[in-house]
Formats: sequence, structure tokens, C-alpha cells
Amino acid sequence: MHAEPACETSLSTPPSARWPVVPLQPAVREAAPRQPATRCSTCSLRAVCMPADLTSTELQQLDTVVLTTRNVHRGETLFRAHDAFQSLYAVRTGSFKTVVMHRDGREQVTGFQIPGEPLGLDGVCSGTHSCDAIALEDSTVCIMPFGQLETFCRESRRMQRHLYQLMSGEIVRESSLVMLLGTMTAEQRLAAFLLDLAARFQARGYSGAQFNLKMSREEIGCFLGMKLETVSRMFSRFQREGLVEPNGKQIRIVDLEGLARV
Repeated sequence: MHAEPACETSLSTPPSARWPVVPLQPAVREAAPRQPATRCSTCSLRAVCMPADLTSTELQQLDTVVLTTRNVHRGETLFRAHDAFQSLYAVRTGSFKTVVMHRDGREQVTGFQIPGEPLGLDGVCSGTHSCDAIALEDSTVCIMPFGQLETFCRESRRMQRHLYQLMSGEIVRESSLVMLLGTMTAEQRLAAFLLDLAARFQARGYSGAQFNLKMSREEIGCFLGMKLETVSRMFSRFQREGLVEPNGKQIRIVDLEGLARV
């Protein structure tokens, strides 16, 4: 079954061909109000977004790097494409979507981020961000100034390895997305999306069987290369087959193994 992209874009070609970058001067936007961060050494999400084997001395050093958090209201951007890259971010509360805008104003959703996951790695390559990061709900991020993080990584091989793993994870995620859109049917794409979200929530101590979808059906379709009508039809089919039980934005996975077999 061929993909029917909601945003009318082919994802089988390299990103540089699909989304040509218009040369612009890097913009530094006015920072939103910041507040002191919860110390990494005592944060409940530390085991998710930081190495588990950091020593007490390294944790103290990390506390001097992650000094502030930032609140981002629903619909607001954390950063935009072509903004100057200054910091990496870790989602503390809430959720985000990353979006690439086409020249004609259409958007392509390239990912969804939940608590404990990084944002901003796209800026390391060129010194400017290549996408917009938009809050799907009122959210909070921890701010890690990249220059200070680099210094810390030179002193801590554990943290250096963790940063490499984050970057490698982004490469794997992009490759998986290309495979998902290029080789899977609509049913398989939606099933894989729900299973991936379930696993990510479960890894953070939340329920992997029942969770809220903060993104709209249209945003899911734009991420999976499907029209809104197709997404709605697939959800209805999964419900009829006893695989999931949608209730508004809440999804309950009734048959995990059955969903995996789709």
C-alpha cells in the first residue's frame, strides 16, 4: 500500500532535497522568562534523560550546568528554524512537536517529544536550528547551555558517551521514520506509532497501556504521511477489532500483542 502523505510530501528522498534551507542570518530571539531549575541530582527524571552511572561529583558538576528551566505555553515555540543554536533542552513536563515548514507554508511534523526526551540536537550541525519546536500543551524544559555542556563532557567520559548516544538515537529515529513511511501500510504505521508511544511512556514510569494523545489526529497524520480521514478510519478499525479503545484524546491499548501483529 502506497503512502498517502497528508502534507503531500515524499519522505523517501533525503531531507536536504525535501526541505531546501533558505539561507538566512541566524536569529537570536528574545528569551522567555526563566526560573531556577530543579537540581538534576534530585530530579525524578534524571534516570531517563541523564546517565545512570554518574558519580556524586559529576552530579554536582551537572547541577552547575543545568541552572534554569523555561515554561512554554501551549502553541508557543521553544525555538524556530534558523534561530541561533545556543542550548540543548530536556522536556521536564508536557510535550512538544518538531515541525519543518515548506516554502508554501505547509508543515511537516518530524517528531513528538515527551518528558525526559531531548530537544535542540538539530542545531549542533550548523549552529542554527533546522525546525520549529512547538509545545503541544503547557510545558517546561530544562536548559543546558551547549558550551558549558561541552566543557563538562570533556571532563566526564560518561556524559560524553551519553551525548553521543543522544545524537546516535536521533539518527536511528530518522532512519526508522523513513522505513516506516516507505515500507509500511497505513495500519502498520499507526500501530507502530502507538506501540512506540506506549514503550516510551512505560520507560518513564507511566502507564504503557493507557495514555493521552496530546497531538491531534491531523498532526499524527502529518507525521505518519497519512490523511486525517485515514487516521480516523484506522482508529475506528482498531477499535472494532478490539485492539484499542479510544475515548477522546485518551487511548487504551486493549490487545498489545494483537496491535504488534498488525
